[in-house]
Amino acid sequence: MVTNLALERYLAEQLEVEHFHDYAPNGLQVEGRAAIHRIVTGVTASQALLDAAVVAGADAVLVHHGYFWKNEAPVLRGMKRRRIATLLAHDINLFAYHLPLDAHPELGNNAQLARQLGILSDGVLDARGLQGVGHFGCLPAAMTLAAFGQQVAQALGRTPLLVSGGEHPVRSIGWCTGGAQSYISHAIALGLDAFLSGEISEQTVHEARENGIHYIAAGHHATERYGIQALGQALAGQFGLQHKFVDIDNPA
Repeated sequence: MVTNLALERYLAEQLEVEHFHDYAPNGLQVEGRAAIHRIVTGVTASQALLDAAVVAGADAVLVHHGYFWKNEAPVLRGMKRRRIATLLAHDINLFAYHLPLDAHPELGNNAQLARQLGILSDGVLDARGLQGVGHFGCLPAAMTLAAFGQQVAQALGRTPLLVSGGEHPVRSIGWCTGGAQSYISHAIALGLDAFLSGEISEQTVHEARENGIHYIAAGHHATERYGIQALGQALAGQFGLQHKFVDIDNPA
């Protein structure tokens, strides 16, 4: 068992929250009961995840995508009201960690995605504070873009969108989970064979083709499932908590 405030302090230290200028608050976003025995983790604090947490008897929900984003309307109406009402009615804590979870060198989304895909990390694409958000590295052996696309599909359970940047194989690669298509500029500057992210924009296709770099769009949700699971498992081991990861399907 751990208290909600003690858990927040522990996570702030482990994820080095103070080093990040983020788009939403990192930490305890909605306060619930003090004692935490059971946690449910998921990518996004959607209504479906909250409903699953209620069924599981969770004391806390831990997510990557929480609430109160910059430029978001501050009023509690509609969908936001229903979500907050569910948490308050069942006295459930909501913890959310965005960039700090992307960047953590062991439990982070980028580190965990590399493990899933068998990528060897050599460094960071972009430094924020003391840690990097995106990474670059290499595959154990060169392979064609099509073959690497199949490997990604098998690992993530989702067929990626592939944009060819030429006839060259994939060996060196940069990656950043989620909506990080603009990070392709860092990969281009490093002269990498390929760049992988969750999403893609219209202009990204032209940028990849004209700069001779392969682009793999593997899904925002699909690339960010693994950090939150690793974090939940680590907390379960540290504090003796019951942990359940709930994967709410999202094709984006």
